Amino acid sequence: MPTDTNALVLDLVEWLAAQPRPYAEVMDAWRTSCPRLPIWEDAVDQGLVSCQHETDLGAVVKATPRGLSLLRREGRLPSRWRVSTAGATAPS
Repeated sequence: MPTDTNALVLDLVEWLAAQPRPYAEVMDAWRTSCPRLPIWEDAVDQGLVSCQHETDLGAVVKATPRGLSLLRREGRLPSRWRVSTAGATAPS
C-alpha cells in the first residue's frame, strides 16, 4: 500500500474501532471513485475491517482483530479497547 494512504486507512480503522458503524454510513464517508485513494478497498483487502449482517441493524462495519492489532502497534487504539490479562482485546 502506498505510504500516502497509510494514514487514511488507519483513520478508517480507528473510526470503526471507536464504534461499529452502519454500512451505509461508512460508504457515505469513505467510498471514493478516485483510483488513487482506495481507502475502503485497501482496508477490506488487508483484513482490517469487516462487514457483518446484524439482525436489528442490517449490515454493520467493524474493525477486525487484525485492524485492532495494527492500531495498537501504531499507538492509535481507541480508549474503549483494553488488553485483558489473557492478552485478548476486548471492549471496556
